Amino acid sequence: MTRRVVLCMFALLIAIPTLHAAPVQDLTGKWNGTFIMTFNGEQRDDVAEMTLTQKGAVLTGTVGPNPDQQWAIENGKVDGTKVTFDVMADGPVIKFTLTLVDGRLKGDAAASMDGQSMTAKVDVGRTK
Repeated sequence: MTRRVVLCMFALLIAIPTLHAAPVQDLTGKWNGTFIMTFNGEQRDDVAEMTLTQKGAVLTGTVGPNPDQQWAIENGKVDGTKVTFDVMADGPVIKFTLTLVDGRLKGDAAASMDGQSMTAKVDVGRTK
């Protein structure tokens, strides 16, 4: 094969997977929804409000139960539809692992400190 044919084939091999990949939605904006927490075997329903800023694969912003009580997102990453970040609240670091499903961020949050653990189910949608 000539060098030109080889280069064209190489370019096609690189381009084909990206042609079929779903476009990643920008998560920048305000989100709110449920935060169903289990701590020491007891379940408590709460709310979550997030203000997110996405720049490429980096996610920053704040998370909390209301606009007056927010904590900064640390180590925020977006990988396709998977979103991970940490929040240092008034105690342990809370680790969030969410997935973008039908325009909603859904998943889990977890923290542990001094032998106790907290888990939560998170389901937030973009505020209109």
